Amino acid sequence: MYSYKSRVKNKVNVKCQSSNVKTLNTSRFTLHADGAKRQKVKMRKVNKFGHLEIGGCDLVELKKKFGTPLYILDEDLIRSNCQTYRRSLEKIYPQSEIIYAGKANLSLGLCKVMSKEGLSLDVSSGGELYTALKAKFPLKKIYFHSNNKSEDELKMALKNNIGRIVVDNSYELSLLSNLAQKMKRKANILLRLTPGVKPKTHTYIQTGQIDSKFGLGIEEGEALRLTKQALDINNINLCGIHCHIGSQILKLRPFLIAAETMVDFLKEIKDETG
Repeated sequence: MYSYKSRVKNKVNVKCQSSNVKTLNTSRFTLHADGAKRQKVKMRKVNKFGHLEIGGCDLVELKKKFGTPLYILDEDLIRSNCQTYRRSLEKIYPQSEIIYAGKANLSLGLCKVMSKEGLSLDVSSGGELYTALKAKFPLKKIYFHSNNKSEDELKMALKNNIGRIVVDNSYELSLLSNLAQKMKRKANILLRLTPGVKPKTHTYIQTGQIDSKFGLGIEEGEALRLTKQALDINNINLCGIHCHIGSQILKLRPFLIAAETMVDFLKEIKDETG
């Protein structure tokens, strides 16, 4: 169990013991890839004092000790979810990789949990990358996203030889190439593409449509042009392609269309470049 207080950078370790508790009717089932409902995960409890507990910690006591607002994360539940994802994917896609999005919530404690559970990490700013480095997250499992990385951020990524830098546009590719040459490094990159998919979700969180500010357009030919350019740069190692179509998407079909578009583009690259 970790608890985090607003505006406090470091995690607060909380040791709690749970006794004489009753479970509220707020539990949920863990859904597996095959659709089966299995282990029931207890999320909230009320103890003998009538106080709400999370992960065995009395919230009233936590409030007295740390004040409010207080953000509390149940480490056991987080680990359980990580393990469920990993087991489910390994059955169907044994070569798959689960990457935690640091923008959701990132701290030293969470980095260490994700690392121990075998997940990779997606960072999208120099601050998030710094947190990952301080937590000694495995460098090869760090992916650096963002459509507006600064020169200093790219230098930090190159200096620490992180797993992948996800290049978003032609300017970034040029900047990264120049920096890598000066620093005598080779950058392992993914190219972020725009598959032209517009899923049903809020306009502000759609990211895969043709006019998106993120990524290289496939339909307009920009993606193919930058792919060829990246393949010709000595200090750039193009490892693959990447896309993101949005958040809070409740239908599977947009993801299927995006995947098909990306596979078609890979075939086009092979035909064009051999």
